[in-house]
Amino acid sequence: MTFQPLLPVGGLTGWNFLNRTIESQKLLQNASPVAQREMNYFRENIGNISSAEQLVGDFTLMKVALSAFGLQEDVSNKFFIRKVLEEGVIADDSLANRLSDARYAALSKAFGFGGLGEPRTALSSFPDEILSAYEDQTFEVAVGDVQPELRLALGLERELETVLENSSSADARWYGVMGSSPLREVFETALNLPETFAALDIDQQLVVFRARSEEVFGLPEVADFIDPNAAESLRNRYLLMNEINNGQASLATSPALSLLTGISGGFGTTSLLSVLYSG
Repeated sequence: MTFQPLLPVGGLTGWNFLNRTIESQKLLQNASPVAQREMNYFRENIGNISSAEQLVGDFTLMKVALSAFGLQEDVSNKFFIRKVLEEGVIADDSLANRLSDARYAALSKAFGFGGLGEPRTALSSFPDEILSAYEDQTFEVAVGDVQPELRLALGLERELETVLENSSSADARWYGVMGSSPLREVFETALNLPETFAALDIDQQLVVFRARSEEVFGLPEVADFIDPNAAESLRNRYLLMNEINNGQASLATSPALSLLTGISGGFGTTSLLSVLYSG
């Protein structure tokens, strides 16, 4: 039986409910037969894997590995994943480093098949490291099946850290946001950018992202959002704008609107919405 989290509502109200119940809900998920079977198999067998070829040749090991990085949809792309793993991240022109989605570089770095020494699968701590990420990511997927916006809210800090760890400059970090489907959706929604925005030249998108972020949050760089308060502001605004865009927010009773109204120093609902939709 597939685990389904209890999430009666979405948006900011749903986020607050999830925060209060997340530990008990994750325990239920991890106790499910599917999760137990996959995690036990990974723990017992990953230490025997010394090459990318071996990993992609074992469906369950590959599924757990990819799921730990939110890349489970690539489970059938054996050749592609093998190449990502084998080339590693040391060379600037390796496949993982050339891909705009930083999760592939994080995957390759974690396993270390393309490094100078032995792969990290030999480390005694490796199974716990990957399985912890697997538990988090599979829970987020289950949450997303019920309330998609809460999946993005849950993984926000991790996705930001992944971009920061795999980008060497301020511009590269914004390009990393553009290459990350979850982060792009969060930022585009929070910054109230139109659906046609992604069709712009990528360098123009960079300029707009930076300028709009500074206008809305007073923060022009991706690295600014690693601060917990900044990340929380980004998440709250994303959830609010998602509610508004999907017609879920009651202008009179929405907790998200009440929160932002209080922060805004007494804006009424009409003036607040004008600010949110400006620019």
